[in-house]
Amino acid sequence: MSRSSEICAKPVTSPVKSRRRRTILKAGGTLFLSVFSPLPAQAAQIMAVRVWPAEEYTRVTLENDTHLKTSHFIIKDPERLVVDIEGLELNPTLKQLVAKIQSNDPYIKQVRVGQNRPNVVRLVFDLKEEVNPQVFTLAPVGEYKHRLIFDLYPVNPVDPIAALINKGEWSRERPAEVLPPLAEARPELNTLPQTAPGDVTPPKPEAKAELDKPSTLTRMITIALDPGHGGEDPGALGRAGSREKDVVLAIAKRLKAKIEGQPNMRVMLTRDGDFFVPLHVRVQKARKVQADLFVSIHADAWVESTARGSSVFVLSEKGASSTAARWLANKENAADLIGGVNIKTQDRQLARVLLDLSTTAQINDSLKVGKAVLQEISGINRLHKSAVEQAGFAVLKAPDIPSILIETAFISNPEEEAKLTDDAYQDQMANAVLKGIQKYFARNPPLAKSRMM
Repeated sequence: MSRSSEICAKPVTSPVKSRRRRTILKAGGTLFLSVFSPLPAQAAQIMAVRVWPAEEYTRVTLENDTHLKTSHFIIKDPERLVVDIEGLELNPTLKQLVAKIQSNDPYIKQVRVGQNRPNVVRLVFDLKEEVNPQVFTLAPVGEYKHRLIFDLYPVNPVDPIAALINKGEWSRERPAEVLPPLAEARPELNTLPQTAPGDVTPPKPEAKAELDKPSTLTRMITIALDPGHGGEDPGALGRAGSREKDVVLAIAKRLKAKIEGQPNMRVMLTRDGDFFVPLHVRVQKARKVQADLFVSIHADAWVESTARGSSVFVLSEKGASSTAARWLANKENAADLIGGVNIKTQDRQLARVLLDLSTTAQINDSLKVGKAVLQEISGINRLHKSAVEQAGFAVLKAPDIPSILIETAFISNPEEEAKLTDDAYQDQMANAVLKGIQKYFARNPPLAKSRMM
């Protein structure tokens, strides 16, 4: 079959014949034979097309006004994915998909779109390599209508540890003394005052006490950085048009560069581009590289634009520390619905077990690092709460990794939105988080682990 004929090729099976209904009408002694043909169903309307290319996988999204039925198959030599969409007529919006495929897409060479037969549109994806396609639909949520999703995963995905090895990070030499002396640490880190909800000014530093001797480590520290949201999920939106997913990725990349500059640390990003990562996959990535710390980076939002300040959260096993913390956790946990998870491919029981194994020890360690980071952030921005808060964030439920979630500022506040998009503030935030991490590990050296070195 030639490529030009792939689009319009007829299916092997015979088309279903339309039925006609014959009705005999009697009026004034005269018989009338009437033949009625059923009215054609109105075709679905494609409202938007989006493409999210990334090294991990490429996602193609068709947003439409109704649920669509599809079938798909793979053709070899060369590799092609063929998708037939029923109840659809070709329109200008769908034709835009052709131009959306960029030359740097890791998996799609080009796409061809055509009317295969009445009410059936065929898409043919010419592929750069063999892929494992997932085709599924998503019900309306938030501002999105019905969505038809094509996720193209490589047959042989890159392992996170392999990626670190390729970068020369995993087997790097470890110096004997790796952390700054505790002379820079402050004892008030573990005694931040508990205050009522609302904006507060940064706590005043107390006089330095006699400090312990410098700590040393005998192995590398692995940090997992998790820029929130991505791809179909923009996160919170600022009034000036800023998107949470963009600003937190920018901050995470700055922090990554600073961590890589430390002789005793290596770092992994759960996402390094604009694509969606399910919540439990973010946790799994951190566990695969045996991370010593998980840091999820976000930008807060509230219905009132006056809300402001930075916050740090850790997991809670006994309920949220405030109503606002519970609301925020629920909002962040809804990311999978907005970003779009193919539920049929997920082992629900495994995911549920993974996210229910958090221990008291993990939460206690998370509180310690959270306090250290919050103290450093207080030097560059007002704090929304002067104490670390707790709530049931799904992304913090790694059972064996201290995990914190940082709300860098309120993107819904015009002044703080300007900060979040400012290079200087992003750099200051990255510096503050790094200092907090260093001070935590100076006081709490990680235990030896069995690692692939």
